[in-house]
Amino acid sequence: MADVLTKEQRSYNMSMIRATNTKPEIILRKLIFASGLRGYRIHYRLLGKPDIVFPKKKVAVFIDGCFWHKCPKCFKKPATNKVFWMRKIDSNTKRDKVVNADLKKKGWKVIRIWEHEIRKNLNKCYFKIHKELKKRGALNGN
Repeated sequence: MADVLTKEQRSYNMSMIRATNTKPEIILRKLIFASGLRGYRIHYRLLGKPDIVFPKKKVAVFIDGCFWHKCPKCFKKPATNKVFWMRKIDSNTKRDKVVNADLKKKGWKVIRIWEHEIRKNLNKCYFKIHKELKKRGALNGN
């Protein structure tokens, strides 16, 4: 299947995709803040650049795009420039595994949330984080 956009148009479109402050991140952060959870950072220098970090409890939250990180549930292979995009996506998933292993080795709890999970059940995503913070003694009755 041929791309309906020119190479320049496609390049521009792809360059406009954000790496931070994506819609799913903002939605989850707003819920976290509204619920009263505090102590998180959003621009914390840590391997893999987590989207939300609770440094004192060593909890790193990554919100992974279904396309960019190859969601097992809803990933669709690119229709054009397949070799390039699959190489890029496969390198993302390999990097995710390395980051997970390295952070775990350093005592961090890594939570990965798919963008479709935020759309489908935002509260479940929040409680995944809440549960881990509670386990690590970060919450007093919350």
